[in-house]
Amino acid sequence: MKFSENWLRSFVNPPLSSDELAHVLTMAGIEVESIEPVAAVFNKVVVAEVLTVEKHPEADRLKVCSVNTGAETLQIVCGAPNVSAGVKVPCALIGATLPGFAIKKTKLRGIDSSGMLCSAKELGISDAADGLLLLSADAPVGTDFRGYYGLDDHVFTLKLTPNRADCLGVLGVAREVAAITSAELILLEKKSISEEIGDTQAVQVMASEACPLYCGRIMRDVNLDAPTPLWLTQRLERSGLRSINPIVDITNYVLLETGQPMHAFNLAKIDGAIQVRYANRDEQMQLLNGNQIDLDPGMLLIADEQKPLALAGIMGGLDSGVTQGTTDIFLESAFFSPEAISGKSFQLGFNSDSAYRFERGVDFAATRDALERATYLIQTICGGKAGPVTEIKHGLPQRVPVKVRVQRIIRVLGIDISKQQISDYFRRLQFEFSTGEDAFTVTPPSYRFDLAIEEDFIEELARIHGYDRIPVHYPSGGMAMLSAPESKYTTMDVKRSLTARDYQEVINYAFVDSSWELDLVNNNRPIALQNPIASQMNVMRSTLIGGLIANLQFNLNRKKTRVRLFEMGCCFVRDDESDCKQIEKLAGLSYGDIAPEQWGVPVRNVDFYDVKADVEVLCKSKAIHFRKFSHPALHPGKSAQIVIEDRPIGWLGELHPRWQKKYGLQKNTVLFEIELDSLIPKSLPAFKEISKFPPVRRDIAIIVDNDISVHSLLDALYAGKSAIVSDISLFDIYRGKGMDNSKKSLAFRVLLQDTEKTLTDEEADSAVVSLVEILRNKFSATLRN
Repeated sequence: MKFSENWLRSFVNPPLSSDELAHVLTMAGIEVESIEPVAAVFNKVVVAEVLTVEKHPEADRLKVCSVNTGAETLQIVCGAPNVSAGVKVPCALIGATLPGFAIKKTKLRGIDSSGMLCSAKELGISDAADGLLLLSADAPVGTDFRGYYGLDDHVFTLKLTPNRADCLGVLGVAREVAAITSAELILLEKKSISEEIGDTQAVQVMASEACPLYCGRIMRDVNLDAPTPLWLTQRLERSGLRSINPIVDITNYVLLETGQPMHAFNLAKIDGAIQVRYANRDEQMQLLNGNQIDLDPGMLLIADEQKPLALAGIMGGLDSGVTQGTTDIFLESAFFSPEAISGKSFQLGFNSDSAYRFERGVDFAATRDALERATYLIQTICGGKAGPVTEIKHGLPQRVPVKVRVQRIIRVLGIDISKQQISDYFRRLQFEFSTGEDAFTVTPPSYRFDLAIEEDFIEELARIHGYDRIPVHYPSGGMAMLSAPESKYTTMDVKRSLTARDYQEVINYAFVDSSWELDLVNNNRPIALQNPIASQMNVMRSTLIGGLIANLQFNLNRKKTRVRLFEMGCCFVRDDESDCKQIEKLAGLSYGDIAPEQWGVPVRNVDFYDVKADVEVLCKSKAIHFRKFSHPALHPGKSAQIVIEDRPIGWLGELHPRWQKKYGLQKNTVLFEIELDSLIPKSLPAFKEISKFPPVRRDIAIIVDNDISVHSLLDALYAGKSAIVSDISLFDIYRGKGMDNSKKSLAFRVLLQDTEKTLTDEEADSAVVSLVEILRNKFSATLRN
């Protein structure tokens, strides 16, 4: 929405500068996007009359002019093609400063020139000019040109939100300024229109819901050759519209002034009654912009009995438009419901000022007033005789009163505001209201379609009171340090443990490629996304390792040879009880050398046991052991299941050579994945008396079958040991010469200690014998000689 500041100030003129006016509008929610002067700065330019024009004796294209400036007659040399005797033009006097240069007395081809006759471009009014800026014949000679041409003006550009359609006219903006600043609002004087002819146009409104109000009148003997006044063309141009002919200019002017779109039809092109109806299938029409369109049955038309005349609320038809030679017109002013117009411009691929307003809602109470205003301007400028108004009215939108509670206002705004202030603000907004004991009943005006609930009116009060006058109250609340439970590790503790082991955290999308799920976990039925953000992110992940391998590839492509990554995040699997179960997991990946390149550590690749050590650190004091395990992503001989207290919590192993080749990895890649909740429990330290007596060591060397795990042996020994056995650990394993291929030799260290006395050899030997018996009976172990 663009308009002239001087035009606005003709309705309301608060004692504010242009910048201050823009600020108060913006702070009230009517954002002023820009303020631009209508012309560049210049001075000493007056309205002048060319008295005589003679050919320059030394130049074919120059002319010597005698110019009356009001105070004196000057000789000025001019090269403009449209200079002639009797025209009135702007004249820059000696000493004038124009955009980019100053005027001095000079000689042009030997002839004195005491000033300059100006074009619009030279004055900074226009970007292009074909010659001098010709003024009207009644322009007063000697008058300051800036004042005469209204150049001490600014163009305001508003950036309105869709709900403020009431400000799509200068009068609506003026109403808003008056409410904000308490300045006097000077409303348009309603002129009485004399009905000099009795001609009427028959109107049939067949789509009454889409057109609840239709007004129109015939005007005859209109003179389209009459010039559009300077003040009107200037206001149009400063609002971004060009002058076309007086009738079109006036309807455009009324639209900009009141916000009510209007249209004038060539009465000679109307056959029979005007019909407001929806388009029939296969109908076509050509619009004023030259577009030939196929009409849709959902499009509202203004038609006669033979053909479409206009696309209602959007644009008129080319065939029925007012053109040079038109003398009789039918002037239309209507209210079309926003629902009937909304979306049609988008469907057609173009917008119009009318559609922009109708789809947001126009003031249906001012529809007839706009028609009377346009009629008055037409008669004033173009002459003509007006007939009576034809008005067809159906069910107009209802203005439902809304109860606005005082306590609710105070609570929402957070300020103490009296009933007197609230009443004053509603009066300034020109709202109709009644006052109760603790509430107001307010009726929304016809031009405000955005006011429907109590909070809407509270917002209006806040705008008029001033958002910048509402004090800021920051929320406050007591803060206390929460105790950290000693029986749990935090996720940050887990992350710190891994970063201390030289891992770096990554965060990946939970959306992954379905091929990862099939390759790495053999999941042929992942949870699919109905609307994936990308084709390669079409399912929810059930494992974190796909993302880690992608991160590894990313780093290898950037010449990183040693990569250690971990991720903590949610995975999603199907279960019997619901379609989706969410599990939080921790996964890690190690690739490349065990340590950064240096002289103190031999170069070697990371292996299964290095990452196994990292996992053991994560599990801290928990009783952890590893079982032989098969996993689709892992090397069949270098993988293990991680178990705590007989509960599988994850897995560990080298990436299978098949996937290593597929994903372009040159070295072994070791991965692990653990359910995060298994790492959170924490064992609290418990007091245990320290023995003052020396320990006794005994060694047990046995031979067992190869398929018997050390862990099963240790579990059995710990389960059956006596109280004086404090520790049992494996310190040697042997396979090879002297041993059967199906056997292995294991050596255990046994520490024995009592807190009350020194153990005797008999007591120690008895305890060791009981351990040997356990091994013999459960595992058929034999003592090694």
